[in-house]
Amino acid sequence: MIQITLAVALLFALLVTGVPIGIGLSLVGVTGFAGFASLEAGLSMLAQTTVDAVMNYGFSVLPMFLLMGNVIARSRIAEDLFNAAHAFIGHRRGGLAGATVIACGGFGAVCGSSVATAATMSRICAPAMIARGYAPSLALGSVAAGGTLGILIPPSVALVLYGLITETDIGQLFIAGILPGILGIGCYLAAVWATCWRHPEAGPAADRVVWPERLRLVARLWPVLALFAIVMGGIYAGLFTSTEAAAIGAVGACLLALIRRDLGWRGFVEVFAETGQATAMLFIVVIGALALTAFMNVAGLPPFISSLIGSVDAPPLVILLAILLIYIALGCFLDSMAIMLLTVPIFFPIVTSLGYDPVWFGILVVCVIEIGLISPPFGMNLFVTRAVMPRVPIGEIFRGVMPFILSDILRLGLLVAFPAISLVLTGRPW
Repeated sequence: MIQITLAVALLFALLVTGVPIGIGLSLVGVTGFAGFASLEAGLSMLAQTTVDAVMNYGFSVLPMFLLMGNVIARSRIAEDLFNAAHAFIGHRRGGLAGATVIACGGFGAVCGSSVATAATMSRICAPAMIARGYAPSLALGSVAAGGTLGILIPPSVALVLYGLITETDIGQLFIAGILPGILGIGCYLAAVWATCWRHPEAGPAADRVVWPERLRLVARLWPVLALFAIVMGGIYAGLFTSTEAAAIGAVGACLLALIRRDLGWRGFVEVFAETGQATAMLFIVVIGALALTAFMNVAGLPPFISSLIGSVDAPPLVILLAILLIYIALGCFLDSMAIMLLTVPIFFPIVTSLGYDPVWFGILVVCVIEIGLISPPFGMNLFVTRAVMPRVPIGEIFRGVMPFILSDILRLGLLVAFPAISLVLTGRPW
């Protein structure tokens, strides 16, 4: 295991020095593989891994969902979601923060990306809350936390990656994410209420909106609801696969943007260019992770860890909780996708050997990654939201997000204690 220890140290050194994660993963994977065979064998392994990934039909789901999310992010749908939620609960104390959480959940349901959700909603919700006297900590904290819903509520790029890595049914993962996502919205709303109960001045109530205006704002959301219903309803009913759903969702998002005139031709060109760049970057990371996994397999890491776990005299639940704690700790320092690509190939065989459901574990992994996205000091969403309000001290954002981290830990505990929350809609045994 000396080779693996040196490889992990080299990887962290490369990441700290600013080497892109995909390149760092590939370098470590090839170097480690070459140590057991030869440099030519290591380069051949990387070439074959690249060909296999690019030619894998299942990976086509990634650019489709990325295109869908990019089109939605460039439209006015986020603003419509916030305005509709604001109309119903904005007149209550902390109502705008609650409306932000609900809008983030709705946006995440048609976007699939945490960073895109946080970036889009920050530009809309944070200035509106601060202009109405909200404390910057609550305003940016609610946006940062709400943004994490984008990688859990389906369709989710994180769940797609987990499904591809572990060969778990992506449609089942999407269905399993619905109730935990709704539970997450409820927990975040409770965090907003608790914050405003302790500090009433942090979230003053806005003016009440009359019912005709509420109904008008809700009516603007029907295309978004229809798109979500088609994508998820088709998967749940077995009408099409997750890959086909991704294509239908991408085409539907483009048609929706055309009908609403949210994007011109120039906007569509920019969206397709952004999607191509994001897809290329993501594939580089995936290929690097697969190369590193190949090295770890040659080094004998999976059987070593399995034997190590087998020698530990501890209940399966204790081992599972230890794994989740490792994820939370890593989330404070590493990017969410990096965590998933690096750790899932190691932990997945352990968890399944303990008898746990792979779909349930996938939901738990995404939930703990969500905690990492808003955990100081390097939570990605914290810095995404601060970019919108650069004058707000980062320490104030850290304080504002703490109630939401606690609510995330509460939700994680509920999901661990009651697997049925994740599995009941899938029809899998729990």
